[in-house]
Amino acid sequence: MKNKKHAPEKETENKDVLMPENVENAEQTENNKENITEETDKIAEEIAKLNQKCEELNDKNLRLMAEFDNFRKRTLREKADLIKTAGEKVFVNILPLIDDFERAIQAMDSTEDVLAVKEGVDLIYAKFISFLNANGVKAIATENEPFDVDVHEAVTMFPAPSEEMKGKIIDCLSKGYMLNDKVIRYAKVVVGE
Repeated sequence: MKNKKHAPEKETENKDVLMPENVENAEQTENNKENITEETDKIAEEIAKLNQKCEELNDKNLRLMAEFDNFRKRTLREKADLIKTAGEKVFVNILPLIDDFERAIQAMDSTEDVLAVKEGVDLIYAKFISFLNANGVKAIATENEPFDVDVHEAVTMFPAPSEEMKGKIIDCLSKGYMLNDKVIRYAKVVVGE
C-alpha cells in the first residue's frame, strides 16, 4: 500500500510542473525578480541620496555650531572689554575736578585769604555734584524724611525731639546715593523713636 500512495503523488507533482499555470507562475516569479531588482536599485539610489543629504546637513550643522561658538567668544570678549573701559568716560570727566582740587591746595599754601579758598572749594564741590547729577547719580533725601529701609540704613535710634519726628530721620551720618534709581550706597542715619 505504501507504494501505491507514493506513486500517485509523483504523478501529481509531474502534472503540476507541466501545467500552463506553473509556467505562468514561473514567468511571474521572473518578472517579480526583475521588479524587485529595479526597486532595490531605486531604494539603493534613494539611500545614497539621503546619505549625501545627511552628510550635507551634518556639515552645515557643524559650521553653524562653530559660527555660534565664535560669536559667543567674540561677545564675551567684547563684554570684558566693555567692563574694563566702562568707567573710562567717568574718569576722564573727573580729571578736571582733580585739577581744580590741586589748584585749590596750591592756593591754600600761598594765600592767606581764607574766604577766597573756601569759595574755590565750594565751587569745586558744586562742580562735582553737577557732574554726578549729569551721570545719573543723585543724593538720597534724608532731612526730616520718614525712615525707608529701601534707601536708608539705621545706625542707631535716638529719642525723638518731638512727637512728629518719631520714625523719621533725625540726623544723617553719611549721605546715600542712587545711580539711575538703584541704590549704590545706603544713607546712614539716626532715627527718632
